[in-house]
Amino acid sequence: MRKDVRILLVGEPKVGKTSLIMSLVSEEFPQVVPYRAEEITIPADVTPERVPTHIVDYSEAEQTDEQLSSEISKANVICIVYAVNNKKSIEKQSNQPFTTFLSVLPSPYRVPVILVGNKSDLVEHSSMETILPVMNQYTEIETCVECSAKNLKNISELFYYAQKAVLHPTGPLYCPEEKQMKPACIKALTRIFKVSDLDNDGILNDNELNFFQRTCFNAPLVSQALEDVKNVVRKNVIDGVCDNGLTLKGFLFLHTLFIQRGRHETTWTVLRRFGYDDDLELHQDYLFPLTLKVPPDCTTELNHNAYLFLQSVFDKHDKDRDCALSPEELKDLFDVFPYMPWGPDVNNTVTTARTNRPIQTCSNIEQFHNNYPIHTNLTGIYYLGYLGYSIISEQESQAVAITVTRDKKIDLQKKQTQRSVFRCNVFGDSGSGKSGFLQAFLGRNLTHMSYYAISTAYVYGQEKYLLLHEVFPDFDVLSDTDLACDIVCLVYDASNPHSFEYCARVFKQYFMDTKMPCMMIAAKSDLQETKQLYALTPLEFCRKHKMPPPQAFTCNTADAPLVGALCCVRPHVEPYKIPRSNPKALP
Repeated sequence: MRKDVRILLVGEPKVGKTSLIMSLVSEEFPQVVPYRAEEITIPADVTPERVPTHIVDYSEAEQTDEQLSSEISKANVICIVYAVNNKKSIEKQSNQPFTTFLSVLPSPYRVPVILVGNKSDLVEHSSMETILPVMNQYTEIETCVECSAKNLKNISELFYYAQKAVLHPTGPLYCPEEKQMKPACIKALTRIFKVSDLDNDGILNDNELNFFQRTCFNAPLVSQALEDVKNVVRKNVIDGVCDNGLTLKGFLFLHTLFIQRGRHETTWTVLRRFGYDDDLELHQDYLFPLTLKVPPDCTTELNHNAYLFLQSVFDKHDKDRDCALSPEELKDLFDVFPYMPWGPDVNNTVTTARTNRPIQTCSNIEQFHNNYPIHTNLTGIYYLGYLGYSIISEQESQAVAITVTRDKKIDLQKKQTQRSVFRCNVFGDSGSGKSGFLQAFLGRNLTHMSYYAISTAYVYGQEKYLLLHEVFPDFDVLSDTDLACDIVCLVYDASNPHSFEYCARVFKQYFMDTKMPCMMIAAKSDLQETKQLYALTPLEFCRKHKMPPPQAFTCNTADAPLVGALCCVRPHVEPYKIPRSNPKALP
């Protein structure tokens, strides 16, 4: 919502623009009216919408066309004032009222407009019949208000409607010509319905409607009010109510009705509570809360409450209760996103489950939890935003779902860590076997390819998450992201005499003078080992730099030193006391 509102009054001379402003401020009709009133600011605490409001007067006698253009460009809403007792003034509104006041702007730019018929105390009839065709012709016109500066009739209402046109605009919500909500509004309200449908049965029952009401308006609906709402829907929409609950069709009808009856603020209150901005996009402050600060050398992890929330999201979309999400169920889950956040590659990044469906690969709860952006990258916090974490959990923002871990330097000093997610960057020359190393972590072969792999591993009885990231082997352009991790795995092809040199160069240039834990992986160990064309053998190199001895690995056997890699990041473990593990034992 805007932090303030700027209202500009324009119109022909002597229609009462200045008198309207002065009558509002002094609450009495001025005896002496200047050519133009100075700009005034109404404090937030005395406005209906609790927003500071600036009111600007325009005088053709004192201001130039350039000044008019400047004021229009700064205005949030324009009040075009005419005199209801002056036939020529009324006719001027019927004959291109925007020619003078709005044509100075570039064509794509439009602000809401209020038509203001002043001096209603001087006539016994209304000008609405004449003005209505104008309102139907120009979609910018929000409403028309007849008032009187002299007897203070509808003065406060005029400026309230002007505020409302800015803070609760019709334009993004509704198309008057087609008499229906716009697609962007329908899309936003559909997401809100799905987030509010806590059991995912396609209807909002009384408990869910009350939860929705408390969330948006801080008060539940009494039983009779709930029934009244459903009865209105029943009378107007087929299938709007099902099993005594409100369907999506009925939910959209209600908001269409609110808008048609001029209660835009009701729909806007709902939209803004669920994170939408004036363009019906989720606001960046909602998706990426500014309250979450991550110092250097710290990482982020989901806390226990966030895990429980994700579990509930998984459960409510697992309609057949087979502990796995089919592609259709996964698509249903991600309908609250503007796009599908997981591509086909996600099945090659984490472990998957198979059900009794014919050759049907599904996403199990471990895969859903293990998806690496949720765990290890702050950009993944928007996942929680789209899923409605702050709404369902009744929290100020999804930032409370994220734990910022302690500085890694402190972990090293204290020789202990409470972190549960660790990142391992895997380096190696082309053809060294990095991809096979990643897929072995997931119990797969090289028919699956991905630059990431994440799964759980148990270290001294504690469940940890290890993310493997294969770094593209371009030695000259390693980025900060390539180097930012908790452990480094240097993979070389034991059967290729030139492979080890790349690993040695990467280690000496980037990691030798750091405290970064490093491991050397001798891949393709099922092939005949070849002497590496380097000054030191891999074993001698590791001993010289106080690294664990090279760990043999092959895709053709069950052995892979992955839990050993995770142990290596524990500061209190001696470097040479690193156990080897069997990936089949990993969950």
